[in-house]
Amino acid sequence: MFQCYPYDAALRFTVVLDEVTNAEAFTVPVGEDGDLRLRPCSRTRGLSDALGTELTIYWMEGYGGGLFLPFADATSGNETYGGGRYVLDTIKGADLGSLDHKLVLDFNFAYQPSCAYSPRWTCPLAPLENRVALPIRAGERVG
Repeated sequence: MFQCYPYDAALRFTVVLDEVTNAEAFTVPVGEDGDLRLRPCSRTRGLSDALGTELTIYWMEGYGGGLFLPFADATSGNETYGGGRYVLDTIKGADLGSLDHKLVLDFNFAYQPSCAYSPRWTCPLAPLENRVALPIRAGERVG
């Protein structure tokens, strides 16, 4: 059974996305499933006041495609999975859509990757550019 932090409305955001151009895709090994290619496609605008930084959103090349936003924060390895959590993964339906042409990101729905539950899974973890120095006490946590 998984546990979550209490819902915190202050950790729900609507953000503008700034396009990232000329970004190189990189490959992440995902165990028996092979490799996953991620390409930075957007950078958020609207998180830095609350989180101290903006985050990069990636396009998954292969694996069904889609947007992907992994992150790690000051709770990682303590209160939450050490490799970070996911807040947006459109291929898995973890997408709250948009509002007034802005992307909705609600960290209350952040969840741990499959590899947090079983060593059978290998998951892409949060890249350095998506590491937040502050704690984000929202979403799924270690029980």
